[in-house]
Amino acid sequence: RRGNSLKMSKKKADEAAESNKAARFGRVRNNLKMGIVGLPNVGKSSLFNLLCEMSAAAENFPFCTIEPNESRCAVPDERYDYLCQLWQPPSKYPAYLQVMDIAGLVKGAAEGAGLGNAFLSHIQSVDGVFHVVRAFESEEVIHVDDSVDPVRDLETIQNELCKKDLVFLEQAIAKEEKDVRCSPGFKLSPVFKETMAKARALLEANKPVRDGDFTTPEVEMINMKLSLITTKPVVYLVNMSSEDYARKKNKFLAKIHKWVQEHGGGAMIPFSIAYEQQVWEKREDAEAQAAMLKETPSALPKMIKQGYSDLNLRYFFTAGEKEVRCWTVFGGALAPQAAGVIHTDFERGFIKAEVVAYEDFKSLATGKGMAEVKAAGRYRQEGKQYEVQDGDIIHFQFNVTAPKKK
Repeated sequence: RRGNSLKMSKKKADEAAESNKAARFGRVRNNLKMGIVGLPNVGKSSLFNLLCEMSAAAENFPFCTIEPNESRCAVPDERYDYLCQLWQPPSKYPAYLQVMDIAGLVKGAAEGAGLGNAFLSHIQSVDGVFHVVRAFESEEVIHVDDSVDPVRDLETIQNELCKKDLVFLEQAIAKEEKDVRCSPGFKLSPVFKETMAKARALLEANKPVRDGDFTTPEVEMINMKLSLITTKPVVYLVNMSSEDYARKKNKFLAKIHKWVQEHGGGAMIPFSIAYEQQVWEKREDAEAQAAMLKETPSALPKMIKQGYSDLNLRYFFTAGEKEVRCWTVFGGALAPQAAGVIHTDFERGFIKAEVVAYEDFKSLATGKGMAEVKAAGRYRQEGKQYEVQDGDIIHFQFNVTAPKKK
C-alpha cells in the first residue's frame, strides 16, 4: 500500500509540475507591467500615487488622466530586508513591479466614447490588470453613472474589453485570410480556425478569453496571432470607505465576490484609498504610522505581491559585501537565462550556478558565510537545466572567453 501511495504521490507531483509548465497567455519577459483600470473616479490615480509615491493628477472629474502615467513600486519582501540587514551593503536593490495608471473607461469606450480607443490601446500594452471597483458612497466624489453599483461597473468594463477584443480578433482573422489568398497553396490551419472560433464565441457572449478551455497549441496560437486584452490576469481591487475597511465589512463585498467567482475567478483585495492616504500622511511620524498599521494593516503590500505573482514573475538574490539585489525573471527561467539578466556574458559563458534556497540559508547560516550551509549539504551546484526558484541565492560561474554564437 505504501508503495502504491508513493507512486500516486509522485504521479500527482509530476502532473502538477506539468500543469505549471503549461503554456500561458501573454509575453514571456522579465519586464512585464500591470495597468490600473476602472471607471472614472473610482480611485485609480490616487492608488497609483500611493503605490509609486508620485503626484499624478487626481482631480475629481472624468478623463483627468489621458496619457498614462508609468512608474514602478518596490516589492515588499522580508527575505530581502533580512539579507540587507545581515550584509549592510552600500548598494541595495529590491524587485520592482512596473505599474501604469490608465484613464477611466466609460460605457461605449470600444466605439470611441470618452476617448475610449486611446485608453483601450493603453490597456492592450500592459500584461496584467488591477481592476479598481468603487464600493463607497460620497457626495464629494461624483460617479460617472450617478450611483454606486459595483456589479454594474464590473459588467461595463468587461463588456467594453470584450467588444474591443472582438474587433482585434476579426482584424487578425481578416489579415490571415488575406495572407492565405495572396499565397497560392497555403490554407488556414485547423488549429487557427478552431482557436479563433472558440475565442469569438467567448467574446460574443461577453466572456474573457482567459476563461476559455484552450489547449497548449491554441494558447500559443493566440499569443502568436493576437494581442488581446481579456487574456491578461486580473486582480480586483475593491475601494471602500476607511470605516468599512477598518471594520472589514461592506454591503457590496458579497455581490462583488459572487460576480468575480462567476466570471473566471481571480484575486479580490478590499482596500481603502481614504485609509491609505491617512497612513501616508503620517509618514513623518513613524511611531504614529506604526500604531495605525498595527491596528489596521495596509493592503498595498498584498496588491503589489499579487500583481507580481499574477504576471508569473519571480526573483532570485545576489548577496555580498557590495550589494544585495533582487533579479527579476519569468517563472520557469533556467539558470543561464537568469544569469543573462545580470549580464549577457554570464549567459553566454555560463558554467554553473552555485545555489542555496533562502530558507536554508536563514535557518543554517549564523553569519554571512556559507560554511554551515555547505556542511549541511544545502549549497548546490546546478547546471544549464536548473529552473530558478523564487528566493534562490545564486552565485554564477562563467567564462567570458567563450565564443559568441553567430
